[in-house]
Amino acid sequence: MEREQAQIIALKALAWLVGNEELCPIFLGSSGGSADDLRGRAGDPVFQASVLEFITMDDNWVMAFCDANDLKYDQPMRARYALPESENVHWT
Repeated sequence: MEREQAQIIALKALAWLVGNEELCPIFLGSSGGSADDLRGRAGDPVFQASVLEFITMDDNWVMAFCDANDLKYDQPMRARYALPESENVHWT
């Protein structure tokens, strides 16, 4: 996946997350971020990657996000790997 396409998916994920009253506070709490960070760092590919990492932690979140955005279920993870810091993702 091209980086530009990955960033588009990440921005869609951020918009979806911000609109989710249940998950957004969890993301902010786990990342230590604030609402200002969401706006200020939206264009940062590393931050975009963190949004995708968060969403891909739960299959139900992935399905809800993908269904809302007409994406295949593998797209968030593929986008994550096209963004910076993917070499630091560990699944152990």
